[in-house]
Amino acid sequence: MDFLESEDLKLIREAVARICRDFPDDYWEAHDREAKYPQDFYEAMATAGWIGIAIPESYGGAGKGVQEAAVVLEQVAASGAAMNGATPLHLSMFGMHPVIKHGSETMKSRYLPDVASGKLQVAFGVTEPNAGSDTTSIETSARREGGNYVVKGRKVWTTKAIEAERVLLLVRTQSKDSVERKTEGMTLLFAELNKPEVSISPIPKMGRNAVRTCEVVYDELFVSEADRVGEEGQGFRYLLDGLNAERILIAAEAVGIGRAALRRAVDYANERIVFGRPIGQNQGIAFPLAEARTRLDAAELMVQKAAWKLDQGLPCGTDANMAKWLAAEAGFFAADAAIQTHGGFGYAREYHVERYWREARLMKLAPISQEMILNFISEHELGLPRSY
Repeated sequence: MDFLESEDLKLIREAVARICRDFPDDYWEAHDREAKYPQDFYEAMATAGWIGIAIPESYGGAGKGVQEAAVVLEQVAASGAAMNGATPLHLSMFGMHPVIKHGSETMKSRYLPDVASGKLQVAFGVTEPNAGSDTTSIETSARREGGNYVVKGRKVWTTKAIEAERVLLLVRTQSKDSVERKTEGMTLLFAELNKPEVSISPIPKMGRNAVRTCEVVYDELFVSEADRVGEEGQGFRYLLDGLNAERILIAAEAVGIGRAALRRAVDYANERIVFGRPIGQNQGIAFPLAEARTRLDAAELMVQKAAWKLDQGLPCGTDANMAKWLAAEAGFFAADAAIQTHGGFGYAREYHVERYWREARLMKLAPISQEMILNFISEHELGLPRSY
């Protein structure tokens, strides 16, 4: 068993780090404070080819796997960009996974090259006000009308809805009470967002404010049948193909945020002199930081395992969930320890760790809560009765 990182992955880290050096912490603090989308950073990453890293070469991408994509996003987050930098990229990486696996040849040829180049920004529309984690209870519906679907309903927490031209949208084409299994009757559409029938409203939130998350209302939006992903009624199954990749990439970002926070905390602990010595000499400061490093390294190993299994085509649902749980806990622990290390200054924007803390806290909620992950493991790995 070889635990050494390959030369390819090392080169990816170095190349991404070079781009990120042009976008320091002050850039991200300003964009977060002003709720300004980091378009220039997005374009720099697109020009370098990183957005299309997991898209097949035949459609303009690099043809790499989730392992490589995870390294890109961890490095972006670790640079200090945190979620404000990683989110604009990862939606195009994991969001298009169902299209890559189940989209028609026409759909893939039409859209994937523009996604890979960064020309086409995409969003992910699944969560609803009355459904939350219970995806099978979504109410947004689509009826057939000629060669089109007509969509009506409301989604929440649609990130990048303002910047994106299209959204991977989960709708019900059959009501929940008319199908044998509640996971049936849902369809995945690649719908347009810049339409009069679509209303987009940003949701004020605690962190990651450079990338807005929105409520989106669809009022009789026409979507061509050609923009349906795979077969009608199989959307939930297709969605699952993207969820494991999403959890792995989110986990990599959580590790990255933790590393950014730990780096600043260690620097401060070495530089800050109180009672005539650096505060890092005190075990009350040193031990939490050492624990943070230990947690982050352990979480990263699980991320690597889950990504490897996904790229090998092996079942990885449990691994992806465990990676996300461990990384979210480790990233937040590191961010919290970084604030505590800075004392009162940790609450000040100029030291950046409060921004890391706000963004790391999100990882314990999205894209799935820590509690729902433990539900999954309890049922599927331990054989305990289902609790929901």
